[in-house]
Amino acid sequence: MKIPFLSHHQFGRRIAQARLFGLVALLMLLAALPQTGYGKEPPLTVGVLVSPPFVMKSDGAFTGLAIDLWEDLAAEKQWVFEYKEYGTFRDLLSATESGSLDVAMTNLTITQQRALKVDFTQPWFDGGMRLMVSSDQGTGFQSVLKGLAQAGFITAYAWIAFVILFTTVVLTLFDRRFDQSFPARWRDGVAESFYTVMSVVTSGRAPARKNLFGWLGRIWQGLWLVCGVGILAFVTSSVTSVMTTLAISNQINSVDDLKGRPVGVLIGTVEEDYARKQGLAMRSYASLDKATAALDNGDVVAVIADAPVLEYYVYSNPGLPVKVVGRLFERDKYGFALPLQSELSREVTLAVLGAVDEGKVEAFKTKYFGLGQ
Repeated sequence: MKIPFLSHHQFGRRIAQARLFGLVALLMLLAALPQTGYGKEPPLTVGVLVSPPFVMKSDGAFTGLAIDLWEDLAAEKQWVFEYKEYGTFRDLLSATESGSLDVAMTNLTITQQRALKVDFTQPWFDGGMRLMVSSDQGTGFQSVLKGLAQAGFITAYAWIAFVILFTTVVLTLFDRRFDQSFPARWRDGVAESFYTVMSVVTSGRAPARKNLFGWLGRIWQGLWLVCGVGILAFVTSSVTSVMTTLAISNQINSVDDLKGRPVGVLIGTVEEDYARKQGLAMRSYASLDKATAALDNGDVVAVIADAPVLEYYVYSNPGLPVKVVGRLFERDKYGFALPLQSELSREVTLAVLGAVDEGKVEAFKTKYFGLGQ
């Protein structure tokens, strides 16, 4: 067989054609491969829980101290990410533990128990617990009625009401019998007598009345006024004493005042663990709004939560009848959470440390809490 002879020029052309064909085939192969597998990293999944001022949501967008810090770090490191919202701390931490999230953030307290299940960055915020209570501290109308009933005053008030009605009827019969100018119709007469009796009871003074029996009638009217003053003094003193007792006994300024009384906490928080450990009568709620509603309804006497969250909540809702009381207790620190042994743990921690050292975290604190934080 005769082998054809290729000139140097023809041989070069064949090599160039082969290279071009190979390049085209390689490009077609790359185009057929999944796009996410080569050259393009999937976005990080960042779990968040709304807890102002650390995480807030408005028109579908998230803001807040923790969000500002994370987005600053992500911009510096060129991390692409997407947020995923959770309703409770328990759900957020469970998703992090299972690896469903790359990073979790809100006012997450670093604890030994949690650190056994997830990685934490270095702390970037110092927090602690405080109490939120009702502004009236248990001296509302319902509380006063309950206190009067427990003290036995409601029974006395019922007897006073009976005496007032009985006296109204007797006075009506008396005036219809002896006073010719007294209203002829029963309803007008009863109304007139009731007004007279109530004037004596509430003010200790009687409207001008005819003296039908001379000096004896005046003595009788004087005794009647003394009875009215006595009834008024009794009602006033009893209500005052009950309100004073309630104000003293229901005053809450520390955890020591919560023994044996229902207290609200948020589901999955360190406050829930603390209340359980202290043996408090704990009731858990999914959100601070629901816990506040329970406080307003009298279902709980106080709410235990993170101090900065409570302070910001009261400041942002001036119309609510609540206030934050007592000193900071059970001091703690917040950090970002990641799955155990995550490849990102070291890098995110170093980024957080850099933000702390450069004063960025302090600037974000000032933005949301002012210069006093």
